[in-house]
Amino acid sequence: MKSICVFLGSSIGSHPAYMEAAGAMGRELALRGLTCVYGGSCTGLMNQLADSALAAGGRVLGVTVQALKDKENFHQGLTELHVLPTMHERKNLMVQLADGFVAMPGGIGTFEEFFEVYTLGLMGFHAKPCGLLNVNGFYAPLDLMLDTVEKEGFLKIPHQTSIIRAENPAEMLDLMQKILESGDL
Repeated sequence: MKSICVFLGSSIGSHPAYMEAAGAMGRELALRGLTCVYGGSCTGLMNQLADSALAAGGRVLGVTVQALKDKENFHQGLTELHVLPTMHERKNLMVQLADGFVAMPGGIGTFEEFFEVYTLGLMGFHAKPCGLLNVNGFYAPLDLMLDTVEKEGFLKIPHQTSIIRAENPAEMLDLMQKILESGDL
């Protein structure tokens, strides 16, 4: 495992645990020598993730689109910032750059990014682990929805075994590493 793509909010959220977890994820990635791939923003949880990884000596790759770069501020200290023409190309590059994917608390964009890579994995387009970092119980309602989707016959592979779940970044990265080493995806 060389790099992890992290999907998370460009806002800070309403609970301090979210910022703490974003900082912990950045530090943990750097300490393990893993490159952090994310959206490139310098706001909210995204900024905390990047700042923490960089402060711990890590590599951070931002991946965005020109339309967002033209109207938003992006982190100036990144190892690399990739700017692509479309969101489709952006997400495709994130999939290429990362060995695994983690969704932390965030909004609709976070969900959309996570579910796209999760779906691509279920369909066999990649064999990379996908995880939900359940900070402060954030993803508990999503698990209930996925239980319903599975119970009603719309999800053929059990989500409880096809999505990694952890409460903290170290646990998440340990589980991802174990899965990658065993080849059990």
